[in-house]
Amino acid sequence: VQLQASGGGLVQAGGSLRLSCAASGRSFSSYNMAWFRQAPGKEREWVSAISWSGGNTYYADSVKGRFTISRDNAKNTVYLQMNSLKPEDTAVYFCAVNLGLVTSDPRMYAYWGQGTLVTVSS
Repeated sequence: VQLQASGGGLVQAGGSLRLSCAASGRSFSSYNMAWFRQAPGKEREWVSAISWSGGNTYYADSVKGRFTISRDNAKNTVYLQMNSLKPEDTAVYFCAVNLGLVTSDPRMYAYWGQGTLVTVSS
């Protein structure tokens, strides 16, 4: 499985961005997916996850109510709509594939995209 994340950029606080993660492979619709982020000098942090069907979504407390994860299995793509962005959201954002149950543990994710940088200015 190969993942290609895009959509990052520079935005002012309060602004919005939508990240996309395009996946290769025929089995995309059977994968649970997630977004993680990593700020400079910090550990990788789980942000959000979505079940294979899109019927269940999960969010870290820090982004709940501001971010929305979704997927389009026909396009092999998962999205992260980020609204009301804050400077503390600045990080490289990664999408990842989980071959098992939905989890926030990065060790359980088998495939990772290359990351896309989100910078939120104050």
